[in-house]
Amino acid sequence: MENQDNRDREEVEAASEAKKEDDGAVEIPVEDGNLEEAEEEASEKETEEAETAEEEKEETKDGSVDAEASGAAKDGFFRKKKKDKKEEAMKAQIDELEDRVKRQMAEFENFRKRTEKEKAAMFETGARSVIEKILPIVDNFERGLSAVPEEEKDSAFVQGMNKVYKQLVTELDNMGVKPIEAVGQEFDPNYHNAVMHVEDENLGENVVAEEFQKGYTYHDNVVRHSMVKVAN
Repeated sequence: MENQDNRDREEVEAASEAKKEDDGAVEIPVEDGNLEEAEEEASEKETEEAETAEEEKEETKDGSVDAEASGAAKDGFFRKKKKDKKEEAMKAQIDELEDRVKRQMAEFENFRKRTEKEKAAMFETGARSVIEKILPIVDNFERGLSAVPEEEKDSAFVQGMNKVYKQLVTELDNMGVKPIEAVGQEFDPNYHNAVMHVEDENLGENVVAEEFQKGYTYHDNVVRHSMVKVAN
């Protein structure tokens, strides 16, 4: 029995020595008759070393997680900054396009108004030119009808000419062509063209005594001045 205990003690010492060489562990002295206590201390030491190693592993793991979290935060920050810059650039581009569209719309509106004004002016000029050519025809109708003898005014021919004359005058009136009042009105150089003066006590000074040629306006603009005789 004693030999058996000695062998067991030698085996424990050998194991302890090997453990010391491999792991750098502290040698646990083994005394005679205390094998179980030595084994228990060796087991506790191994458990402590295992727990320490586990804690170090956990700390390393936690540090790695923290580093990953920090890297993710930085990456998110730069991504957000890049996104903000992109949005600012897009907003600036949109503002520039809106400003360009507004300018083009304003230019088009000015062009439209200018074109309408030019078209109206061209129409007025064309209409005025046509009216100026028609007025001598009206004058000839009036001269011809005034020269008809009294006994022939009821003839079919004269009645027909009179109807054509009235229709022509009516259409001119519908177009905005109006005769200028002259006889009995105060002379106005804006509407009257004085070609003769006469001394007449029955008329006031600077009053139109007679009209030689009727004047007309087109939309309140003089197409032809009235040719008149003015009393002094």
